[in-house]
Amino acid sequence: MTVARRLLAEALGSALLLAIVVGSGIMGERLSGGNGAIALLANSLATGAGLVVLILWFAPLSGAHFNPAVSLAMALEKKLSWRDCLAYSAAQTIGALAGVALAHLMFDLPLYAAGVKVRSGIGQFTSEVVAAFGLIGIILACLRTRPAAIPYAVGLYILAAYWFTASTSFANPAVTVARAVSDTFANIRAEDVLPFIAAQILGALLARLAHRGLWGKAAR
Repeated sequence: MTVARRLLAEALGSALLLAIVVGSGIMGERLSGGNGAIALLANSLATGAGLVVLILWFAPLSGAHFNPAVSLAMALEKKLSWRDCLAYSAAQTIGALAGVALAHLMFDLPLYAAGVKVRSGIGQFTSEVVAAFGLIGIILACLRTRPAAIPYAVGLYILAAYWFTASTSFANPAVTVARAVSDTFANIRAEDVLPFIAAQILGALLARLAHRGLWGKAAR
């Protein structure tokens, strides 16, 4: 598979992921009658199911990372070159931004609007460390033992993490950047983006350390 096609797959998959995350958040909020729990349930179910489908769709093309933290872990595991890691991250972010615009377009909203939801403090930061730690840990373990289970394991973990983390589990730097330009149910204010990304990268690095401690060096 050429690099261009892999980057296109990452961009398209990331765009569809954000269309699912943001679009389901808008729909859930509109239909929930002000009940935040129902809106979150709709958002989490759509995101978890969407992830399974998107990974099944794009994994044969690019690995279906859709997430710079995942690409970082793959580069550290020597399953992706550092050059491709940077290119993947750029494609994922561009795709995620396009996905937000697509979701807004479907619901007759301005293509972009600054997020305003405050997501700061030690609880939010810790939540993102935990969310990314679990996501990367699951992916690395499944790659070693049951690669075919990755789509389902990732979808189910993110569905669960929406509910057990205070941040509702962004666990993805590209998703975080994109959700900062959506003033909808899934939004985040701009000043909280960098702390979220730092927490996600920390979680990914800790997951790789834990994986190496549990399994030893990566299988070749």
